[in-house]
Amino acid sequence: MRVTEPPGDPIPASGAPAPHAADTLPPDPTTPGASDEADDADEPVPGGAPPPDGPDDATPPVRPRPRPLASRIVLALAAVVLAGAVAWHLGSVFLSIAPSTPVSRAYQNAVAAHVYPEFEQNWQLFAPNPLQENIGVQARVETLAPDGSRTDSGWIDLTAQDIGHIRGNPAPSHADQNLLRRAWDFYDASHTTDERPIGDRGALSAAYLKRIALQRVGREWQGLPVVQVQIRASSTPVTGPSWTGAPPHATTSFRTLPWWPVDGADYQGLS
Repeated sequence: MRVTEPPGDPIPASGAPAPHAADTLPPDPTTPGASDEADDADEPVPGGAPPPDGPDDATPPVRPRPRPLASRIVLALAAVVLAGAVAWHLGSVFLSIAPSTPVSRAYQNAVAAHVYPEFEQNWQLFAPNPLQENIGVQARVETLAPDGSRTDSGWIDLTAQDIGHIRGNPAPSHADQNLLRRAWDFYDASHTTDERPIGDRGALSAAYLKRIALQRVGREWQGLPVVQVQIRASSTPVTGPSWTGAPPHATTSFRTLPWWPVDGADYQGLS
């Protein structure tokens, strides 16, 4: 009698169990992750491609090339010189406005040569009581003729020269605006009313004012050498309404300094 096998999955000849039906079905696209797995399975793996480089295979960073020794020395010297110049400037300005001390008196000439007139500090710039008068500075010289006779020039208005350079000039120089005026203020603050110097700054202020006048006049006047110079200052009050307390009429007064002898050393360094 022949036995008939029921219908179903055939049994492999090797004796291995037949795969389950679910294993042979295609993946359901509605199942999460099923499409990704299918795409990954379809992508071909490049044959023989090396794995990505790891940390051990990274290229070392390029380090900047150090500066030559000579360049570093030059930069260091330039920094030292710049720092020294800044320290000297700030120290000089501080000593020029600070109260008198042994240090400021010891370096008075060096400080004055550096500060005046370009870096002078005028703390009265915003004073509540501004100047109430116009100050003018004039000079005259005495010349020596070959026969020994001496001749005085007329008064030369130095302030008027500065005003002429300022008017109509959109950018007047600092010297035209302040050099002569501050020189007279320096002299006035360093001398008594009878022209006696006050402290060490008296002689310095007189020499400063004298050299400014000689620079304006020159070594000769009308072809004759200058042997003496005299300076005076005019003071004219500013008029104004009666309620301001200013005088209604201006009356000019003069302060005339003594004659100062002139020699070649007074012109040293003057252009």
